[in-house]
Amino acid sequence: MKVALIDNGSLKPAAQACLRAVAASIEESAGTRVMPVSWKHSDRTGAGAWTLAPWIRSNVSEGEREFVLIPFFISPQGAIGSALRRDLAALQEETGGFEFSFAGGLNHSALATIIADRVRETAEINGLRRPSVIVVDHGGPSPASAAVRNRVADSARDLLRGKIGMLAAASMESPDGEDFAFNRPLFADALASPGLESNDVVIAPLFLAPGRHAGEDGDLARIAREAQASAPALRCHFTELVGTHPSVAPRLASNLLKALRVEARP
Repeated sequence: MKVALIDNGSLKPAAQACLRAVAASIEESAGTRVMPVSWKHSDRTGAGAWTLAPWIRSNVSEGEREFVLIPFFISPQGAIGSALRRDLAALQEETGGFEFSFAGGLNHSALATIIADRVRETAEINGLRRPSVIVVDHGGPSPASAAVRNRVADSARDLLRGKIGMLAAASMESPDGEDFAFNRPLFADALASPGLESNDVVIAPLFLAPGRHAGEDGDLARIAREAQASAPALRCHFTELVGTHPSVAPRLASNLLKALRVEARP
């Protein structure tokens, strides 16, 4: 049996470094080998990273037929999760068959707790009293992902009650059309909301790792800079990302051990 921590993948080396660090921590906690594997993209970073299809093919060619995957996604049931399962089904047919299962990921309760911790940290570091908060995800074609974002935001609001002002959920981007209204408000529009233009706002990215969108040079930071340029009294304070929180690896290791016990049943 082979075990992998799997993310979406990125061309940014920082994302691969995060995946490797979390995989190593899970491996240490669970006492079983955990490979960092990306669904796509990361093999083009030049850092010797594995992506899913070559990793599966390589292991199957050596006789392996059983895989346990730990999802390193905010919403494993969203569009990415569905596409990942389709790719795995295609690989099963291509290689003559293998078994795969998923360990549990980070549920909405765990994510909300992490977001609340990150907001408290950022408020304390910057000396903020009852700041406004925006929880922002990527946005996309699946209402399942937006539902996760909204549940996380609602639970984080409850956990932070009395410590913050307003808390809003937003998406960085969205496909066009009313069919995708569940992504609204967009992050840029949320920053332009009445009452925020002269306020301290804590931005809590619902992203696991730095990359093209999250991190110091990502799209979220660019959108925030543009908003501050339009409203000079607006002060945006970004939290650290979800995936680097110290509770992530232990939670995923616990989920892996539960999955391995199920797999070991006769």
